[in-house]
Amino acid sequence: MDPAARAVADSPASSTASSQSVSQAANEMGSRPIGVFDSGVGGLTVARSIIDQLPNESILYVGDTAHGPYGPLPIAEVRANALGVMDELVDSGVKLLTIACNSASAAVLRDARERYTARYGIPVIEVIQPAVRRAVAATRTGRVGVIGTSATVGSRAYEDTFAAAPDLHITSAACPAFVPYVEAGITTGPELLAVAREYLEPLKAAGVDTVVLGCTHYPLLTGVISYVMGEDVTLVSSAEETAKDVYRALASRGLERTGASAPEHNFIATGDAAQFEHLARRFLGPEVLSVRHVDHVAAQYPTGSLARITPEMIAAAQAGAGRPRISNFVAPSSLAAPHAASGRGPGL
Repeated sequence: MDPAARAVADSPASSTASSQSVSQAANEMGSRPIGVFDSGVGGLTVARSIIDQLPNESILYVGDTAHGPYGPLPIAEVRANALGVMDELVDSGVKLLTIACNSASAAVLRDARERYTARYGIPVIEVIQPAVRRAVAATRTGRVGVIGTSATVGSRAYEDTFAAAPDLHITSAACPAFVPYVEAGITTGPELLAVAREYLEPLKAAGVDTVVLGCTHYPLLTGVISYVMGEDVTLVSSAEETAKDVYRALASRGLERTGASAPEHNFIATGDAAQFEHLARRFLGPEVLSVRHVDHVAAQYPTGSLARITPEMIAAAQAGAGRPRISNFVAPSSLAAPHAASGRGPGL
């Protein structure tokens, strides 16, 4: 750079303009919603904690009910579903991703941070590490129990995370029927109590004093779990600790929403929207005004290039190979993804 150009770049006016540009970019990013997703309604426990701790933030929640629950699925299928939803959330312009699903956290966390944080600077928060951190602080005897879906327990993600803390004895138990009970709106009754006693017997036999609820559906069953385990056993839900991590990520990057207008909370289900709305209002509350159904998130927020490529898209592209390409999608300025203008995305 020649001296004259350097002088212009170093001038107070140039510095002020640069600062204003950075500030505007931060404000624009801060106004975007927090993306939260789960295979169903369980992640609403995390959304509830985020809303409570960050009442000025907007939420875009996706329940991938068309493919969930994720727990019984093979890890490869969980990974494909989860990354597909997250691609579309990033495409919609969220400023932060919250994986409010233990099965998905166990399957894709490292990939997600490489795919979205390393490439595009979008923080990814999950639910396993916050729960482990809280359990380590809570246990008195070092005997900790973990309950989760078959996918989560089979991945040994909790055992691997607990390995950093010395002198702990971890007992894990898969509780595959718990999620269907919650998804059906059943959180009490003799049948559920009998199932809980069977699932939790190994933890009682191991004498654990702390139990990690290793699925975001399980906080909705704290009544029956606490009854079976006894009042001296501490139940650890990742929801509150995860919300704290969301707060730290936003504050450290200057991404808090500062607008005076009321935040907007949007809820999307890839499956039956009516059933999801009924359960969501029961478990989350009045913040759930309505739930929309979409086959893919990008159908609701077609703002970028990460939408899943479906067989129908491929067929349409092949049929129109000789015709000029025309796009009727216009990205709303408030939701445009940071990489949309480049035409590139993690999935491409």
